Amino acid sequence: MTTPPRRRKKAAPKTFEAAYHILKDNAAILQQQEEPNIDDLMTIVEESIGAYKICQTRIEAVQKALDEAFSDESLTADNTDDNGSETSDEAVSD
Repeated sequence: MTTPPRRRKKAAPKTFEAAYHILKDNAAILQQQEEPNIDDLMTIVEESIGAYKICQTRIEAVQKALDEAFSDESLTADNTDDNGSETSDEAVSD
């Protein structure tokens, strides 16, 4: 019985897409194994944790940017009338 060669740890991903593919690939590897390859498990887990952190950081950054964009948009919408003209919070007397 021969054992498969040990996996080498990949370089840390720099993009969300690369990190996502590592997570997806590692999940597939673990799901397809009939018996866990304990020798590769630590490498897979370490890679996956690093990739997860990259994805999490990017998702949080995008969420923050969206929250800020929608917050700014609602502030702008609050200061315009139905015609798109800016309005003032002060009452105008005739």
